[in-house]
Amino acid sequence: MTYSTPVTETMNNHVTARFYTGEPIAEEMLEAILSAARRAPTSSNMQTYSIVVVRDLETRKELAKITHGQKHIETCEVFLAFCADTKRLETAVANHGVIMARSLELTLVSTIDAALVGMSVQTAAESFGLGGVMIGAIRNDPKRAAELLDLPQGVYVVFGMCLGWPDDERVPPQKPRLPREIVIHYEQYDHVDPTPEIEVYDDELAAYYGNLNRNQHIAAWSGPIATRLDKPLRPHLRGDLEEMGFSLE
Repeated sequence: MTYSTPVTETMNNHVTARFYTGEPIAEEMLEAILSAARRAPTSSNMQTYSIVVVRDLETRKELAKITHGQKHIETCEVFLAFCADTKRLETAVANHGVIMARSLELTLVSTIDAALVGMSVQTAAESFGLGGVMIGAIRNDPKRAAELLDLPQGVYVVFGMCLGWPDDERVPPQKPRLPREIVIHYEQYDHVDPTPEIEVYDDELAAYYGNLNRNQHIAAWSGPIATRLDKPLRPHLRGDLEEMGFSLE
C-alpha cells in the first residue's frame, strides 16, 4: 500500500523557485497561509517568533544588499522575515514583576520557533501553487536587517523567504537529496562510515548540475562544502546577536 496525502505530495514535490511571473498574491491567500502557519509547534507555548511581511520594493532592495544582491528578493511578490522574538516574553514577565533571564536555551527556543513557523509557511504556500526560496544570507548583517525592519532589542531575523507565483519555464528540476541510509537512523545513531554513500551522492548531484549545464565541482556536494567550511561561517554573528539581546552562554 502506498501512503500519500495532499500534504505529503506537496512536500515531496518541493523545489526552490527563484523566478516569478509578477502576478500578485491575493492578500486573503497570504493571510490564510500565515494563519495556518501560526498553528506550528512552539516550545512551552511561548510563541517566540514574529513574521515581518515586506512588500515595499525599496525595503526589499535594501534587504537584497545584505545578501550580496540576491535579485529574487526584489522580484518576488512578498518577502517574509522570520524572526526570533523574545521581546514579547520580556514584556509579559515584566508585567508580573519579573526580570527575564536570558540564556542560550531561550536563544535556541526562539530560533527553532522561527524555523518551525517558516517551514509551515513554505508548505502552506506551496499547497496553493506558490513558490519560494529561503534566504539565510539575511544573517550576513543582522543589525542592518533589524534597522531596516525596525526590530526592537531581543528580536533578530533568523532567515527570510521570497514568495511568488513561479515562472514554470524557469523552475529547476527537483534536486536529489542525500541517501536516506545516512540521514534516517533507527533506535540509535548508525556510526557506519558514510563515505561510500556521500561519494554516490556527489556523482548523482554532479549529473544533476551537468544536465543544467552548470559548472560544478566534480564532488558536487562534499567538494563545495569542504571549501565553505574551511573557516568559520559568519564569525561576526555571535557578537552581533549578543549586542541584539540574545545570550549564547
